[in-house]
Amino acid sequence: MELECFVMTTYPPEIVPGRPERDWMESFQSRFPYRCLPLTMANTTGWEILCPVDFTIMWNGGKGKDDIIIGCDSDPNYNLEHLVTSHFTHGVVTFHTGYMFRTPPGYAVQASGAPNFVKDGIAPLTGLVETDWLPFPFTMNWLMTRPGAVSFKKGEPFCFIQVVEHKKQDDIQPVIKALETDPDLKGQFQAWAKMRSEFNDSLSRRDPEAVKEQWQKFYFRGEKPAPTGDVEKIGDHVNKRRLKTPKVIRPKSSR
Repeated sequence: MELECFVMTTYPPEIVPGRPERDWMESFQSRFPYRCLPLTMANTTGWEILCPVDFTIMWNGGKGKDDIIIGCDSDPNYNLEHLVTSHFTHGVVTFHTGYMFRTPPGYAVQASGAPNFVKDGIAPLTGLVETDWLPFPFTMNWLMTRPGAVSFKKGEPFCFIQVVEHKKQDDIQPVIKALETDPDLKGQFQAWAKMRSEFNDSLSRRDPEAVKEQWQKFYFRGEKPAPTGDVEKIGDHVNKRRLKTPKVIRPKSSR
């Protein structure tokens, strides 16, 4: 399966597999947020499209196109209109990805901001695009949340793309049930709750073994407690993404 990325500009932005690091996660004592596997998995489940230069967006709070001014901070000769513009008014900033994407039938590209990537003063808007037939590129848009200045740095993601088998979403039927309707699942939950309570009590008592372990790693390790007291290993658990870096296919030179 391929996600085809057709180059639509002379100098297209770089596309890289999603990176787990976030500045706010790094700032925590002992980098605590990295213990949350759902966070790091979300951060890396997709590809980032990176800013090629530093630039700053200024918005005065007005609703017109001219109420947003965008200036390049690192290269005064860089033509920002090929990358980022004020197009939709009302504080919306439009980015050009530099690519036209093509997916297999039934698959779409969801474009958003990089997960758990927080920027003050501006918020990414999310779009789902039927790239299995669309013959032209889409844009990535951000919405200014207050008047003022927002800066993007070179190498920072301005778009995050994921491939989604979107047409099957309509076939999914959410069903709300009581836990008692699944005795096996209830037993597993109760076993986990008991072990978690005992572990937290041990931490409160500063038990050396609990303090050394720091936190329970059932989910990180792909393990689930059983009512018997045993721990069952999940065979297909994933705790690290290994997405492929885009490969470049250059056109054959004509003679």
